[in-house]
Amino acid sequence: MTAGFLKGACTVALLPLMAACATGARTSGGTRIPVVSDPAPIVTGTMRPYQIRGRWYHPAEQPNYDETGLASWYGDQFNGRPTATGERFDMYALTAAHKTLPLPGLVEVTNLANGRSVVLRINDRGPFVDNRIIDLSRGAADQLGMLERGVGEVRVRYLGPAPRLGSAQPLQYAATVAPAPPPPRAQPAPEFGAYWIQAGSFSDRRAARRVADRLGDRATVDVASRGDSPLYRVLIGPWPDPNAAESARQAVVARGYADALLISNR
Repeated sequence: MTAGFLKGACTVALLPLMAACATGARTSGGTRIPVVSDPAPIVTGTMRPYQIRGRWYHPAEQPNYDETGLASWYGDQFNGRPTATGERFDMYALTAAHKTLPLPGLVEVTNLANGRSVVLRINDRGPFVDNRIIDLSRGAADQLGMLERGVGEVRVRYLGPAPRLGSAQPLQYAATVAPAPPPPRAQPAPEFGAYWIQAGSFSDRRAARRVADRLGDRATVDVASRGDSPLYRVLIGPWPDPNAAESARQAVVARGYADALLISNR
């Protein structure tokens, strides 16, 4: 594990997917899956048990890994930092972080909201939030149509070892699987300040107000409905674009609000 990994518990692993692969590829559910002919060795240091925030994680070979859960993504705040494998974070590369799969490895990730799939290189540890199973690079989130939402439900399947870096041949990752087009709808005009951070939601207005006060002048309490009961959301913003909002979300996470979400509008 790298020092950058230990300091940034939720860091996404990232760098260009340039590596050797076989000329053929198998298919799965309409998605082309690359066949790796020159696999990179597992970085042995990343397979040791480790502890984050008092919780132990036990990396292991998991050839049948196939899980559904939440994915998040990270942008330029971590760009260029070392990952657990010693590779560098490139926010536009198709890479990701996982808590326990072998590093480096390949996974197929499917966005369950739109059916898009992509093959990613796993080269870091994270995310260390209980309800999330994978952290995506910005490039991966873009391919999967998850940039605006920030968090989405995905299916993650382990494909095996990743190829070595530095080969003359690029890895042919899975093409996205386009779902049936939805009915056309009017698109609202872009507006300034369309992105917000949701630091948390509360059933008690006073609790929400205390959190908002801690987070500064840009934090407000928004009232939403939850059945017959009101729900008080602590929102921070707005920001004019998702990159600026994502940087702000990371700062909110660092202050102890690990479930902070990036949302568009309100």
